[in-house]
Amino acid sequence: MSPSSVLQSPVLQSFIAGEWLGKQAGQALASPVNGEVIYHTHAEAIDFGCSLEFARTKGRASLMVMDFQSRASCLRDLGKYLLEHKESLYATSLLTGATRNDSWVDIEGGAGTLFAYASVGRRELPSGNLIHEDDAFPLGRDGQFFGSHILVPRQGVAVHINAFNFPIWGMLEKFAANFLAGMPCIVKPATSTSYLTEACVRLMQESGLLPEGSLQLIIGRTGDLLDRLDGQDVVTFTGSASTAAKLKITPNIINNSIPFNAEADSLNCAILAPDVSADSPEFDLFIKEVAREMTVKAGQKCTAIRRVMIPENQVQAVSERLTARLAKVSIGDPHLDTVRMGALASFEQKVDVLAQLEALLKSSQLVYGHEDGFELLGKGSEKGAFIQPTLLLSNDPDAEGGAHDIEAFGPISTLMPYKNIDHAIALAARGKGSLVTTLVTQDPEIARKVVPALAAWHGRVHILNEASSKESTGHGSPLPMLKHGGPGRAGGGEELGGIRGVKHYMQRAAIQGSPTMLSAVTGEYVRGGETYESDVHPFRRYFEDLRIGESLLTHRRTVTETDIVNFGCLSGDHFYMHFDDIAARDSQFEQRIAHGYFVLSAAAGLFVSPGEGPVLANYGLDTLRFITPVPIGDTIRARLTCKRKIDQGKLSPKGEPQGVVVWDVQVTNQHEELVASYDILTLVKKQFV
Repeated sequence: MSPSSVLQSPVLQSFIAGEWLGKQAGQALASPVNGEVIYHTHAEAIDFGCSLEFARTKGRASLMVMDFQSRASCLRDLGKYLLEHKESLYATSLLTGATRNDSWVDIEGGAGTLFAYASVGRRELPSGNLIHEDDAFPLGRDGQFFGSHILVPRQGVAVHINAFNFPIWGMLEKFAANFLAGMPCIVKPATSTSYLTEACVRLMQESGLLPEGSLQLIIGRTGDLLDRLDGQDVVTFTGSASTAAKLKITPNIINNSIPFNAEADSLNCAILAPDVSADSPEFDLFIKEVAREMTVKAGQKCTAIRRVMIPENQVQAVSERLTARLAKVSIGDPHLDTVRMGALASFEQKVDVLAQLEALLKSSQLVYGHEDGFELLGKGSEKGAFIQPTLLLSNDPDAEGGAHDIEAFGPISTLMPYKNIDHAIALAARGKGSLVTTLVTQDPEIARKVVPALAAWHGRVHILNEASSKESTGHGSPLPMLKHGGPGRAGGGEELGGIRGVKHYMQRAAIQGSPTMLSAVTGEYVRGGETYESDVHPFRRYFEDLRIGESLLTHRRTVTETDIVNFGCLSGDHFYMHFDDIAARDSQFEQRIAHGYFVLSAAAGLFVSPGEGPVLANYGLDTLRFITPVPIGDTIRARLTCKRKIDQGKLSPKGEPQGVVVWDVQVTNQHEELVASYDILTLVKKQFV
């Protein structure tokens, strides 16, 4: 390493209180590919009091000016911007030791998470900044005292402390959820690869899309940050189980009951079921899955397969096939297209992995790897932080310790033979909780038995067979719509999971009151609340003009036998309850009744305004229930009430601005008994964009 390279390497900067901080060189960061110094952290101290104040004032205010829908649109636009500039991120990612294939998960997977949460916001969240969970329910006899639950954004800051292995995805998968919820965040990436996180944050800031104060970046240590937090803040951590345990007991976090969500490295496993023979497609899939999880990101994934559960009679076959596959993996400088596995993220990481490997070898035997002088590709790579893929075989899978307790966070896995499927389940549980496990089987009965048992100890269960393999995203890939996290050693936390991830950054409160008061609070009509009627049919009003609670009570219609016969002939539904008088008399209803879907259709005929108007389409029904049967001779009517409005900022195929209106529909009979209840979802034209 030459003195000139040290002087010329750039100084990374923190983004604090709207300003980039850092000119003086601090800690040197060496390339794991060839050992050359590539960056320095900055030496300047960060004023964390100022940072938190900026987030709580400027950041929160700028996010609260927006609503769920506009923040969702911002996430979408940020994702597009990052993809437009992704090549600069790929170039920087190579410096971390990652291949382009490794970096795809980090860079495009990160942008994909922004898109996924943009979609969650547009589809599942209302306009405004309050979520009404489920429907309100009566707490009294007379229908004027109701209860429900709401979610509001927490009034603090989300502090994200991230691991070194996914510098971009690790930030964005948390940022997407807290941003959509309306909470500003401060991100602290692991120092060794923080230059890639910094590059991403610079792009996001340069896009002009980030609201002021919504995102800050720490390069280096967190100082007294955790001691300055309060009960409205949230801390998330991704990294080692030991570090998570230390941070979780920070006195200030305990004293102020600050939510602490940990996603820790874990001893994930893959199980080859006993029904899979060595000549089956599933056997090949198993070998490919294990080899991929050992080598992608050089095994530096919190979801990587560390323990490989195989039937005792398959040890030789699995060992030979895995060894042959691993031997084909080219290792070296990821700048070379021929390289399939790059370096560990730092030299410190290499030292740690080799130490853990030596500990594992005390209870295991070497099957493949751990050789001196293995072939490396690329000039100077002999000075890099490279480790050969290494496969071990446990001497006694039932013994304490070993691969059930020791994680080498690199390209190392241990074969663990089992006697029967119950033994495999027991061995899987010995990992004391993990993020994910894969079960490879051809037999649905094995899946039926094994998966519920695995689910108690694993955050995600991936069932792999030939049919699913064509579309499977693999063992190691957390998906935005599925929960990521696991029990026990895995940290006990949860991330992602679609809307679930957003709710981690919101406060749930129970509310009680009259239907009218609950409607005012939630922005959603609650039955029994005040309604508004006028001479103008609600379907004649544009989106902007509709009021929550605007209602129409229709005229009446008496159901006849002719109605039932005609509907049955038109639909082809000649169910005995509608047409067999004798069978109907013997039923619980004691008479023939109208089709439920006839009642639905008749109600639509009662409340629909048939002429051309602002209502563009009906695209679905929710919460449909048929409550009281409608026999021949009953008279029905419907009440249509504007329940909820969602302005998604969308245009129709013709370019017309439109919004979503949800209508509450109650169909009653001549005794004012509720016959049918449901919500109709419509697209309604807006007058203005």
